[in-house]
Amino acid sequence: MKKVLILGASGLVGKALIAEFKDEYELYGTYFSTFTSLPTGKQFQLELQQIEKLKDIIRSIKPDIVISCLRGEFVQQLKFHKELAMEFRNNNRRVYYFSTTNVFDGDCSKPHTEMDIPISKSDYGKFKIECENMLKEILDERVMIIRIPAIWGMNSPRVNEIKESIKNHKEIAVYSNLVCNNLLDVQLAKQLRFIIEKELKGIFHLGSVDMMAQGRFFEQIISKLTSNKSLLRYQMYQDKADTCYFTLKSNRDDIPTSLQSTNEDIISYLIG
Repeated sequence: MKKVLILGASGLVGKALIAEFKDEYELYGTYFSTFTSLPTGKQFQLELQQIEKLKDIIRSIKPDIVISCLRGEFVQQLKFHKELAMEFRNNNRRVYYFSTTNVFDGDCSKPHTEMDIPISKSDYGKFKIECENMLKEILDERVMIIRIPAIWGMNSPRVNEIKESIKNHKEIAVYSNLVCNNLLDVQLAKQLRFIIEKELKGIFHLGSVDMMAQGRFFEQIISKLTSNKSLLRYQMYQDKADTCYFTLKSNRDDIPTSLQSTNEDIISYLIG
Protein backbone atom coordinates (compact mmCIF):
# COMPACT_ATOMS: atom_id res chain seq x y z
CA MET A 1 0.00 0.00 0.00
CA LYS A 2 1.50 3.32 -1.08
CA LYS A 3 2.05 6.04 1.49
CA VAL A 4 0.48 9.44 0.81
CA LEU A 5 1.25 12.59 2.80
CA ILE A 6 -1.37 15.36 2.49
CA LEU A 7 -0.02 18.79 3.41
CA GLY A 8 -2.97 20.84 4.59
CA ALA A 9 -5.17 17.85 5.35
CA SER A 10 -7.58 19.74 7.61
CA GLY A 11 -8.87 22.10 4.90
CA LEU A 12 -11.80 21.66 2.54
CA VAL A 13 -9.77 19.88 -0.13
CA GLY A 14 -7.70 17.92 2.38
CA LYS A 15 -10.80 16.48 4.03
CA ALA A 16 -12.19 15.38 0.67
CA LEU A 17 -8.87 13.73 -0.20
CA ILE A 18 -8.85 11.79 3.06
CA ALA A 19 -12.37 10.51 2.44
CA GLU A 20 -11.53 9.46 -1.13
CA PHE A 21 -8.09 7.94 -0.50
CA LYS A 22 -8.50 6.30 2.93
CA ASP A 23 -9.32 2.77 1.70
CA GLU A 24 -6.57 2.46 -0.91
CA TYR A 25 -3.59 4.28 0.58
CA GLU A 26 -1.73 4.59 3.85
CA LEU A 27 -2.57 8.19 4.64
CA TYR A 28 -0.72 10.80 6.65
CA GLY A 29 -1.59 14.46 6.98
CA THR A 30 -0.53 17.78 8.41
CA TYR A 31 -2.71 20.45 9.97
CA PHE A 32 -2.20 23.96 11.32
CA SER A 33 -4.79 24.31 14.09
CA THR A 34 -7.68 21.88 13.48
CA PHE A 35 -7.26 18.12 13.83
CA THR A 36 -7.98 15.88 10.86
CA SER A 37 -9.97 12.63 10.89
CA LEU A 38 -6.76 10.60 10.59
CA PRO A 39 -5.51 8.48 13.51
CA THR A 40 -3.43 10.38 16.06
CA GLY A 41 -0.16 8.78 14.95
CA LYS A 42 -0.74 9.72 11.33
CA GLN A 43 -1.38 13.43 11.64
CA PHE A 44 1.11 16.13 12.50
CA GLN A 45 0.74 19.75 13.54
CA LEU A 46 2.94 21.71 11.16
CA GLU A 47 3.49 25.40 10.44
CA LEU A 48 5.09 26.79 7.30
CA GLN A 49 8.20 28.01 9.11
CA GLN A 50 8.87 24.58 10.63
CA ILE A 51 11.11 23.38 7.81
CA GLU A 52 13.16 20.99 9.94
CA LYS A 53 9.99 19.41 11.29
CA LEU A 54 8.79 18.92 7.70
CA LYS A 55 12.05 17.13 6.87
CA ASP A 56 11.73 14.94 9.99
CA ILE A 57 8.19 13.96 9.00
CA ILE A 58 9.21 13.09 5.45
CA ARG A 59 12.26 11.11 6.52
CA SER A 60 10.23 9.22 9.12
CA ILE A 61 7.24 8.40 6.91
CA LYS A 62 9.08 8.05 3.58
CA PRO A 63 5.92 8.83 1.58
CA ASP A 64 5.64 7.71 -2.03
CA ILE A 65 3.40 10.67 -2.83
CA VAL A 66 2.99 14.15 -1.36
CA ILE A 67 -0.08 16.26 -2.11
CA SER A 68 0.19 19.93 -1.25
CA CYS A 69 -2.97 21.95 -0.66
CA LEU A 70 -1.38 24.36 1.79
CA ARG A 71 -2.33 27.96 2.41
CA GLY A 72 -0.37 30.73 4.06
CA GLU A 73 2.07 33.57 3.61
CA PHE A 74 3.52 33.51 0.10
CA VAL A 75 7.24 33.95 0.80
CA GLN A 76 7.20 31.28 3.49
CA GLN A 77 5.18 28.93 1.29
CA LEU A 78 7.76 29.29 -1.48
CA LYS A 79 10.60 28.47 0.90
CA PHE A 80 8.61 25.55 2.35
CA HIS A 81 7.94 24.02 -1.07
CA LYS A 82 11.55 24.49 -2.18
CA GLU A 83 12.77 22.54 0.83
CA LEU A 84 10.14 19.88 0.13
CA ALA A 85 11.33 19.57 -3.46
CA MET A 86 14.97 19.35 -2.40
CA GLU A 87 14.10 16.44 -0.09
CA PHE A 88 12.67 14.61 -3.11
CA ARG A 89 15.31 15.65 -5.60
CA ASN A 90 17.23 12.38 -5.70
CA ASN A 91 14.45 9.80 -5.42
CA ASN A 92 11.36 8.67 -7.33
CA ARG A 93 8.71 10.20 -5.09
CA ARG A 94 6.02 12.32 -6.69
CA VAL A 95 4.55 15.67 -5.70
CA TYR A 96 1.07 16.92 -6.63
CA TYR A 97 0.85 20.67 -6.21
CA PHE A 98 -2.45 22.56 -6.18
CA SER A 99 -2.30 25.79 -8.12
CA THR A 100 -5.04 28.15 -9.28
CA THR A 101 -6.88 29.96 -12.05
CA ASN A 102 -5.17 33.10 -10.75
CA VAL A 103 -1.99 32.26 -12.65
CA PHE A 104 -3.91 33.65 -15.65
CA ASP A 105 -5.52 36.68 -14.02
CA GLY A 106 -3.33 38.98 -16.10
CA ASP A 107 -5.30 38.02 -19.22
CA CYS A 108 -9.07 37.65 -18.84
CA SER A 109 -9.79 37.88 -22.55
CA LYS A 110 -10.26 34.13 -22.97
CA PRO A 111 -10.32 30.78 -21.15
CA HIS A 112 -6.85 29.28 -20.70
CA THR A 113 -5.58 25.75 -21.37
CA GLU A 114 -2.60 23.84 -20.03
CA MET A 115 -0.59 24.97 -23.06
CA ASP A 116 -0.95 28.68 -22.29
CA ILE A 117 1.89 30.54 -20.59
CA PRO A 118 0.69 31.92 -17.23
CA ILE A 119 0.48 35.68 -16.85
CA SER A 120 -0.71 37.22 -13.60
CA LYS A 121 -1.10 40.69 -12.14
CA SER A 122 -2.12 39.63 -8.63
CA ASP A 123 0.38 38.82 -5.87
CA TYR A 124 -1.37 35.47 -5.37
CA GLY A 125 -1.12 34.51 -9.04
CA LYS A 126 2.51 35.62 -9.28
CA PHE A 127 3.40 33.55 -6.21
CA LYS A 128 1.73 30.46 -7.64
CA ILE A 129 3.58 30.87 -10.95
CA GLU A 130 6.89 31.20 -9.13
CA CYS A 131 6.16 28.11 -7.04
CA GLU A 132 5.09 26.08 -10.09
CA ASN A 133 8.28 26.99 -11.94
CA MET A 134 10.53 26.28 -8.97
CA LEU A 135 8.99 22.84 -8.42
CA LYS A 136 9.28 21.95 -12.10
CA GLU A 137 12.90 23.08 -12.19
CA ILE A 138 13.86 20.85 -9.26
CA LEU A 139 11.57 17.83 -9.77
CA ASP A 140 10.94 17.93 -13.52
CA GLU A 141 8.34 15.26 -14.42
CA ARG A 142 7.93 14.15 -10.81
CA VAL A 143 5.79 17.19 -9.96
CA MET A 144 2.26 17.45 -11.27
CA ILE A 145 0.65 20.89 -11.33
CA ILE A 146 -3.07 20.74 -10.53
CA ARG A 147 -4.73 24.06 -11.36
CA ILE A 148 -8.20 24.48 -9.91
CA PRO A 149 -11.02 27.06 -9.99
CA ALA A 150 -13.34 27.96 -7.10
CA ILE A 151 -13.92 24.83 -5.00
CA TRP A 152 -17.36 24.16 -3.54
CA GLY A 153 -18.60 21.58 -1.06
CA MET A 154 -21.63 20.83 1.07
CA ASN A 155 -20.02 22.55 4.06
CA SER A 156 -17.60 24.76 2.21
CA PRO A 157 -16.98 28.38 3.26
CA ARG A 158 -18.63 29.59 0.04
CA VAL A 159 -21.87 27.69 0.70
CA ASN A 160 -21.90 28.65 4.38
CA GLU A 161 -21.41 32.30 3.45
CA ILE A 162 -24.43 32.15 1.13
CA LYS A 163 -26.57 30.58 3.85
CA GLU A 164 -25.45 33.16 6.41
CA SER A 165 -26.22 35.97 3.97
CA ILE A 166 -29.72 34.60 3.42
CA LYS A 167 -30.26 34.25 7.16
CA ASN A 168 -29.06 37.79 7.90
CA HIS A 169 -30.51 39.41 4.76
CA LYS A 170 -27.03 40.48 3.76
CA GLU A 171 -26.14 41.37 0.18
CA ILE A 172 -23.76 39.21 -1.83
CA ALA A 173 -21.62 41.01 -4.42
CA VAL A 174 -21.25 39.12 -7.71
CA TYR A 175 -19.92 39.89 -11.16
CA SER A 176 -22.37 39.75 -14.03
CA ASN A 177 -19.70 39.76 -16.74
CA LEU A 178 -17.15 37.37 -15.23
CA VAL A 179 -17.43 33.91 -16.78
CA CYS A 180 -16.07 31.09 -14.60
CA ASN A 181 -15.99 27.39 -14.08
CA ASN A 182 -16.22 25.67 -10.70
CA LEU A 183 -15.49 22.32 -9.06
CA LEU A 184 -16.72 20.22 -6.15
CA ASP A 185 -14.31 19.10 -3.44
CA VAL A 186 -15.46 15.48 -3.77
CA GLN A 187 -15.04 15.52 -7.55
CA LEU A 188 -11.57 17.02 -7.30
CA ALA A 189 -10.60 14.18 -4.96
CA LYS A 190 -11.86 11.57 -7.43
CA GLN A 191 -10.06 13.22 -10.33
CA LEU A 192 -6.79 13.42 -8.42
CA ARG A 193 -7.07 9.79 -7.39
CA PHE A 194 -7.45 8.84 -11.06
CA ILE A 195 -4.45 11.00 -12.03
CA ILE A 196 -2.34 9.33 -9.34
CA GLU A 197 -3.44 5.78 -10.08
CA LYS A 198 -2.83 6.19 -13.82
CA GLU A 199 0.47 7.99 -13.13
CA LEU A 200 -0.50 10.80 -15.48
CA LYS A 201 2.05 13.57 -15.80
CA GLY A 202 2.20 17.28 -16.48
CA ILE A 203 -0.19 20.14 -15.88
CA PHE A 204 -3.91 19.60 -15.29
CA HIS A 205 -6.76 22.08 -15.54
CA LEU A 206 -9.62 20.67 -13.49
CA GLY A 207 -13.06 22.24 -13.33
CA SER A 208 -16.55 22.05 -14.74
CA VAL A 209 -16.54 21.33 -18.47
CA ASP A 210 -18.75 24.33 -19.17
CA MET A 211 -18.66 28.01 -18.22
CA MET A 212 -21.19 30.20 -16.44
CA ALA A 213 -21.27 33.85 -15.40
CA GLN A 214 -20.56 34.16 -11.69
CA GLY A 215 -23.80 36.06 -11.13
CA ARG A 216 -25.83 33.36 -12.85
CA PHE A 217 -24.18 30.61 -10.79
CA PHE A 218 -25.09 32.37 -7.54
CA GLU A 219 -28.60 33.10 -8.83
CA GLN A 220 -29.29 29.42 -9.37
CA ILE A 221 -28.05 28.41 -5.93
CA ILE A 222 -29.94 31.17 -4.12
CA SER A 223 -33.17 30.55 -6.06
CA LYS A 224 -33.26 27.04 -4.56
CA LEU A 225 -32.71 28.29 -1.02
CA THR A 226 -34.87 31.41 -0.76
CA SER A 227 -37.49 33.39 -2.61
CA ASN A 228 -35.59 36.60 -1.90
CA LYS A 229 -33.83 37.37 -5.19
CA SER A 230 -32.70 40.83 -4.09
CA LEU A 231 -29.72 39.52 -2.10
CA LEU A 232 -27.39 39.71 -5.08
CA ARG A 233 -25.65 42.97 -5.85
CA TYR A 234 -24.38 42.90 -9.42
CA GLN A 235 -21.24 44.67 -10.50
CA MET A 236 -18.93 44.71 -13.50
CA TYR A 237 -15.57 42.99 -13.26
CA GLN A 238 -12.74 45.50 -13.76
CA ASP A 239 -15.49 48.09 -14.32
CA LYS A 240 -15.73 46.95 -17.92
CA ALA A 241 -18.78 46.03 -19.98
CA ASP A 242 -16.79 43.37 -21.85
CA THR A 243 -17.11 39.71 -20.95
CA CYS A 244 -14.14 38.58 -18.86
CA TYR A 245 -13.03 34.99 -18.42
CA PHE A 246 -11.71 33.46 -15.21
CA THR A 247 -11.86 29.98 -16.64
CA LEU A 248 -9.63 26.92 -16.83
CA LYS A 249 -10.10 24.94 -20.02
CA SER A 250 -8.41 21.61 -20.61
CA ASN A 251 -7.00 20.29 -23.84
CA ARG A 252 -6.21 16.92 -22.25
CA ASP A 253 -8.30 13.87 -23.10
CA ASP A 254 -7.13 11.52 -20.36
CA ILE A 255 -9.70 12.41 -17.66
CA PRO A 256 -12.82 10.26 -18.32
CA THR A 257 -16.18 11.97 -18.76
CA SER A 258 -17.55 9.97 -15.81
CA LEU A 259 -15.29 12.06 -13.54
CA GLN A 260 -16.29 15.39 -15.05
CA SER A 261 -19.22 17.67 -14.31
CA THR A 262 -21.13 20.72 -15.49
CA ASN A 263 -22.01 23.79 -13.45
CA GLU A 264 -25.59 22.49 -13.29
CA ASP A 265 -24.32 19.23 -11.78
CA ILE A 266 -22.44 21.19 -9.13
CA ILE A 267 -25.45 23.34 -8.27
CA SER A 268 -27.73 20.29 -8.05
CA TYR A 269 -25.29 18.61 -5.68
CA LEU A 270 -24.97 21.68 -3.45
CA ILE A 271 -28.69 22.20 -3.00
CA GLY A 272 -29.26 18.37 -3.02
